[in-house]
Amino acid sequence: MASAISAAPPLLHSSSKPFSSIKFCCSNHVSSCENKPKTPNFHTHSSLFFKKKDSNFICRAEKEYKFPDPIPEFADSETVKFKTHLVKKLSKKEDMFGDSIDEVVGICTQIFNEFLHTEYGGPGTLLVLPFIDMADTLNERGLPGGPQAARAAVKWAQAHVDKDWKEWSST
Repeated sequence: MASAISAAPPLLHSSSKPFSSIKFCCSNHVSSCENKPKTPNFHTHSSLFFKKKDSNFICRAEKEYKFPDPIPEFADSETVKFKTHLVKKLSKKEDMFGDSIDEVVGICTQIFNEFLHTEYGGPGTLLVLPFIDMADTLNERGLPGGPQAARAAVKWAQAHVDKDWKEWSST
């Protein structure tokens, strides 16, 4: 029989596996699997969900990853580094961005800053969504180089954010 598999939100980079528990729940009703305790002040991401096609039987294996809330001071510091890098990188492609470099960098920086302040809780929580939002927002506003700016942003984030978080939290 075929199974449908749905995974947690995609992670760009995960260098550690800080899961606290693994649960298996098999039932004929989804609601019987829903009664799990929530820990306040932590973000959680679940893993696997299996369902037999054309059946009410559901079996779910979960890993609950618990990460601390974002740190505003880290987010501010990382945003400054991000903006500095993006200005330097995109300025090399002046023929593509023209007079729009400042606006492109401003939009990308705003989206990245918001993500760091609301979602990023350490290694394993760097999601692809803010970078997709960057490209989409730039394209919607008719600005040049949306995909190129988002690619530069995600490459920098993958190389620096988790490493910088580890340095920040170890001091």
